[in-house]
Amino acid sequence: MGLPQRQPGPSVLLLLVGALIWPSSCVSLELIPYTPQITAWDLEGKVTATTFSLEQPRCVLDGHAGVANTIWLVVAFSNASRDFQNPQTRAEIPAFPRLLTDGHYMTLPLSLDQLPCEDPEGGSRDVPLLRVGSDPGCLADLHQPPYCNSPLPSPGPYRVKFLLMDARGSPQAETRWSDPIALHQGKAPASIDTWPGRRSGDMIIITSILCSLAGLLLLAFLAASTACFSSLWWPEEAPEQLRIGSFMGKRYMTHHIPPSEAPTLPVGCEPGLDPLPSLSP
Repeated sequence: MGLPQRQPGPSVLLLLVGALIWPSSCVSLELIPYTPQITAWDLEGKVTATTFSLEQPRCVLDGHAGVANTIWLVVAFSNASRDFQNPQTRAEIPAFPRLLTDGHYMTLPLSLDQLPCEDPEGGSRDVPLLRVGSDPGCLADLHQPPYCNSPLPSPGPYRVKFLLMDARGSPQAETRWSDPIALHQGKAPASIDTWPGRRSGDMIIITSILCSLAGLLLLAFLAASTACFSSLWWPEEAPEQLRIGSFMGKRYMTHHIPPSEAPTLPVGCEPGLDPLPSLSP
């Protein structure tokens, strides 16, 4: 006579059902001991008003990622990073517009072969970095994928992490969140004080000197222009008649016949002299 089979109790049934319906999101992912950070390369514009440049996670995911895996960058506002839930399928991957509503999105999908361990051969021309927010026209292009890398809309601060997902979109591993990254914030035009009364003394002195130099240059230009135009109206070698008077007529010769010689008169018959007394009776 065999022993009667023992039916599972209610508690065992609840455990089995709970294991079947337990969401996979609650399963803890493998945490990779890596913290994303701004690139250490000496570059200009590593952080701007709409972008920032991260170092590539080279040789970090080699033991975790496969050929079919995809490495995603998660970007979130610093105060919304703790509320981010890893997507379980590719359809749940948040695109850039979700940043303005939910405070986070995912972008820059990379494969493992795009993150080599070797240093770049081209020097500073091929710096291994990831520039977040470097595609200003991605949202306007309908042919672009929805996970585009659009410029960031505000100074932040932001936090980022790398998420490793398989071909089905299921998360496999993740890195730590970065430290808060604040973008450069320009000064509002309305806050710029243009009243000259609040300018410094050095600025006033420099402005006065520049105005004086401008006046001197203007006077020199007027003097040079006056001398140039006066030489056109009154040349240095003026004709003789212009130097003698304002007007002088020309001398005309009435004829070309030389004057005739006056007749020789006898002595004592010159005009204006009394005639000599006659000696005849």
